[in-house]
Amino acid sequence: MRIEEFDYELPKRLIAQKPAGKRDSSRLLVVHRDKKEDGSWDDIRLEHRHFFDILEYLKEGDCLVLNDSKVIPARLFGRKAVKDAGGKGGSGREGGAHVEFLLIKRVGGGDTWEVMVRPGRRLKPGDDVIFSGPGSDIPEGPLLNAHIIDFGQDGTRIVEFEYEGIFMERLEEIGSMPLPPYIERPSGEDDKDRYQTVYCREEGSVAAPTAGLHFTEDLLEEAKAKGVELAYVTLHVGIGTFRPVKVENIEEHHMHFEEYSVPQEAADTINRAKREGRRVISVGTTSTRTVESAAYYDEAAGCWQVRAGSDSTGIFIYPGYEWKIIDSLITNFHLPKSTLLMLISSLYDREKILEVYEEAVREEYRFFSYGDAMFIE
Repeated sequence: MRIEEFDYELPKRLIAQKPAGKRDSSRLLVVHRDKKEDGSWDDIRLEHRHFFDILEYLKEGDCLVLNDSKVIPARLFGRKAVKDAGGKGGSGREGGAHVEFLLIKRVGGGDTWEVMVRPGRRLKPGDDVIFSGPGSDIPEGPLLNAHIIDFGQDGTRIVEFEYEGIFMERLEEIGSMPLPPYIERPSGEDDKDRYQTVYCREEGSVAAPTAGLHFTEDLLEEAKAKGVELAYVTLHVGIGTFRPVKVENIEEHHMHFEEYSVPQEAADTINRAKREGRRVISVGTTSTRTVESAAYYDEAAGCWQVRAGSDSTGIFIYPGYEWKIIDSLITNFHLPKSTLLMLISSLYDREKILEVYEEAVREEYRFFSYGDAMFIE
């Protein structure tokens, strides 16, 4: 399949720059998938609702799979340390160039990270960068020191951090939320709350699992009261979520790898639903990729099941994929030519998904991370 087959026209004004006033007040486009007797898809049926109406489409016995990964304040602003005549790092108060870091992932489980740097040409192994806060000029001394130890992939750097106390606490003090590049404004204090789901628990993502941003605590409680089961999995979203597909033939694209975990309780909940023939509904593409990566066929049960445990996945889902676990999907609207658009096209139909997107554009839905939602029922 060609990358052009997943393109559509999107006016820039429809790219949401801020979240809706209330989480569940976002609009919701409900896509009903109906099949004819011959197995082909029937005509598209759409409903225009609001996200708080999602309870009308969730049934008793449904299993809702949610990604509980927490976004870390991964964007850091600092200055390159000045070196004295002996080649050692100085205070960084004089002459050091401004530097921006975006943490991508921890390397080896300690204080070593792979980071994107800007401007990259200024930093090489042996250099030091010091941080004390967003846009700061290091007034009282650094809260974090970063030592560049190697070059990473695609222009990144491998750095080792030095600090006092707890690393995540230092990040909370001086870091900014890593808003996507299509949000053309600096992150603010409100983003530290709104760019997180209300159920986030496991720190590690550098981008939010955005389909979950629409849920409130009350909405989740109402879903449980209705008999909907909740299963929490974890996939730490990496920077690769922003990287475009650069090949003409999508089958030649290589996905980035991300770490995931499926607790035993979540696996049991999902597996019971599959055995009993109940719907498994994924909240977002990251939850989807997690459970589809952990899927295996259980001969005794006679159906696909999910294996508990931790692993990494580079699964690439596009039209033609054989779905194993997920039946329906709650998702946001995705970028043209993106792997996420390919994923949802495989759950339904590429041409019909593009028709749905054309309708969303006509109706001026808000797109991408802080935008509106769609339920592929």
